[in-house]
Amino acid sequence: MAVIKVRNTGEVIEGKENVAAFLNKQGVLYEHWDASKLPTHLQNKFVLTDEEKADILAAFQSEIEHLAKRRGYQAWDVVALCEQTPNLEELLKKFEQVHTHTEDEVRAIVAGHGIFVIKGDEKTGYFDVQLEAGDVISVPEGNPHFFTLMDDRQVVAVRLFIDPSGWVAHPYEEKEGE
Repeated sequence: MAVIKVRNTGEVIEGKENVAAFLNKQGVLYEHWDASKLPTHLQNKFVLTDEEKADILAAFQSEIEHLAKRRGYQAWDVVALCEQTPNLEELLKKFEQVHTHTEDEVRAIVAGHGIFVIKGDEKTGYFDVQLEAGDVISVPEGNPHFFTLMDDRQVVAVRLFIDPSGWVAHPYEEKEGE
C-alpha cells in the first residue's frame, strides 16, 4: 500500500483510506488493483520482452479499460526500469526534475516500487507518495511533480495516456512565495 510523507511537516500517512482521502483532497486519483493478477513468471522480473509486456496488459485488461473509460484514456503501455535498463542514470536525472504535463500522468505499479513527489496545495507543499505493487495514481495535468525509484531501483508500471504523442514533460520552476 502507498505511504505518503509530507516534506514540510514530516507527517506520514498510511492505510488505503487515509492515503486515498489525502490524495483526493490534493486532486490526485488513487486506487488499488489486485497485484496478485500479475502472472507468476513476471512477479520479480524487471527486464521484459514485448510479449511479456503484452501479458501484463492482458492480466490487467479489465482494470485498465475501466479506468480508461472513466477518465478518457485512449492508449496504454508498460514501462520497466531496473539496473539493467540502458541509460538508467540519464533517465532518472530526467525523471527527477520537477515538471508538468498537459494531461494526467497515470501509473499503475504492477511490480517493484516507485516514488512520486507531488506539489500539493499551498498549506501542504511537496509530498512523497511511495508506491508499491497494486497502487494506481493519476497526477492531474498541470500539477508539478516528478518520479523516482526507491533503493531497490526496480519498477514495472502500466502507463495510460489520452494522447501519448503529446505527452511531454514541461520543466517547472518555483516562483517566489510558492
